[in-house]
Amino acid sequence: MKHEFFTLGTFEFPADVQIIKGKLESEGIPVFLRDETTINSDPLISAAIGGVKLQVYSVDKERAKLIFDEVRNYATDENGQLIVCPNCGAKKSEIYYSRNSIFYKLFPFFEPLKYRCLECNMITKPSK
Repeated sequence: MKHEFFTLGTFEFPADVQIIKGKLESEGIPVFLRDETTINSDPLISAAIGGVKLQVYSVDKERAKLIFDEVRNYATDENGQLIVCPNCGAKKSEIYYSRNSIFYKLFPFFEPLKYRCLECNMITKPSK
């Protein structure tokens, strides 16, 4: 039987994915970590290969997304308040890096901070 995978999320380092992996497995959802071993052997290439991909079977996608949304950390401002999307008003944003130039691919820490709303996918910059 052929299984198709759904990438639930990507993480810069293998340690970042362990909590959600454990939670999903405790709920009976098989989890696969693509590129985990590669990044464990050389953490500096994480940005180049797109980080560790947390994958589940496509049949478990919806249940896994619900569990992931319960335990994930959303982006907060300097006061610890959740970032509010100016488009839809949702409080479910994550830090977003486009890495759309060779400079930002080589030096991602220089890229200006942006947020991506997980509800409407709007990309915004932090308000001052």
